This record gives sequence, C-alpha cells and structure tokens, in this order.
Amino acid sequence: MKIAKTLSILGIAVAGITLAGCRAGGENQGLEYAPQMYHSVAYEPLTQIMDSETKGDLISTREDGKGEYFNSNINNPHNMNMREPVANTVPRNKQGYLPYRYKAFEIEEAGTSMKNPIELSDEVLTEGKRLYQLYCTPCHGTGGQGDGKVGAIIGGVANLTGGAYVGLSEGHIYHVITKGKGRMGAHGSQITPENRWKIVHYVKQELQGGQNADNATATTEVVAEADQDVSQVETPAN
Repeated sequence: MKIAKTLSILGIAVAGITLAGCRAGGENQGLEYAPQMYHSVAYEPLTQIMDSETKGDLISTREDGKGEYFNSNINNPHNMNMREPVANTVPRNKQGYLPYRYKAFEIEEAGTSMKNPIELSDEVLTEGKRLYQLYCTPCHGTGGQGDGKVGAIIGGVANLTGGAYVGLSEGHIYHVITKGKGRMGAHGSQITPENRWKIVHYVKQELQGGQNADNATATTEVVAEADQDVSQVETPAN
C-alpha cells in the first residue's frame, strides 16, 4: 500500500511539473512539442547556406548538427532553393500581358515598339472616358486642355489637345501613364494595364481626334449618349 501511495504521489508531482512547464506567459512561451512544425523556417529562394562554419548560429535539430538552412536543397542548380522557370517561358498575367520592362527614361523605345492590344470599340471608348474622368480630369481637365483644378494650382500640365502632344503615339502615352514624366507621377500601381490602354484609346480618339492612333476610329454615338450617365463609382487613388 505504501508503494502504491508513493507512486501515486510521484505521478501527481510529475504531472504537476509537466503542466507547470507548459504554462506560457510574458517572456516564457512554454514548451512545445515539435516546435518546427508550428514555426516553420522560410528558406531564402535564391541562395543556400553552403558554409558549414555558420551552422552554430542557426537553430538545428538535424542529426549532423548543421543549421536548418544548410545546403537545404542539393538537387537544385546554382545553389538556389527555388526552381528555375521552364526554359524559353515568360510569366504573364491573367490577361496574357507580359511584364512591363521599360524603365522611365526609355520613353522613345516604349513609344515606338508598343501597340494598343485592346480592340477599339464603342464600349471601350465609353469605359475609357469613365476611367479618364476618374484619374485624369483633376489635372488635365475634362477636355484634356490641362485646366483641371489640380492643374490650375500646380501648373505645367500638358494640354493633350494641341501642339506636339497630338502627335504622340499610343505607346508613348501608355508609358507616361505607367512610369510618369515631368510633373506627372507614375500611375502603374493604381490603374491596371487594360484600363491604361482604354484611357489611351479615349485620349487618342476623343480628345485628339484619332491622330496618330494605332486603330481606326470607332463610332462615338455611345460615348456621346453616356455623357450624362457616367457615374463615378470608383475613387481615384491619390
């Protein structure tokens, strides 16, 4: 009986110590079973740690004592954890557009090489007008003459309806919307590529009369009828 009682007391004590050790709070986060299952280590995608001298600086439960990052994927080439893309492939977005690779200063190259991929239609012009009113009128004004309320304050806003601006290519305008130029900031992070091209269509066809445009002019009856019905349901980004 004494042995059974002693074992019972000992079991209760062990259970109490175990539960006390699992208690977390403040700086003490308690004990965890298989902590690496809860707090997984993220690998660097482009590099691997190949130097065994750094193994002591990294948390490790490996039998060889090396750090968790050490030589983490020996099967990938060039000492990278990530896999290389399939040969001769280029990533595209959902609309099938390639990544935009032109820099801000490469405006001439972009202007001459890019063509508007959006087919011109009355619906596209209507949507282009709505987008122009949301994002462009504060500076360029409703008619594109640089007389928007913001433009009147900052000055130096381009008049899209006259001078050399009428002769700009669609690719040039798209590049400026994307990367910015002069007083105009970049809008690539605010307007999707498809919507940028729609704005370009509207600028070339409606504000500039189709001069130096890539596509033939579409009828404008839908756009004219939509003048009173365009509702600004979106808020332009600042």
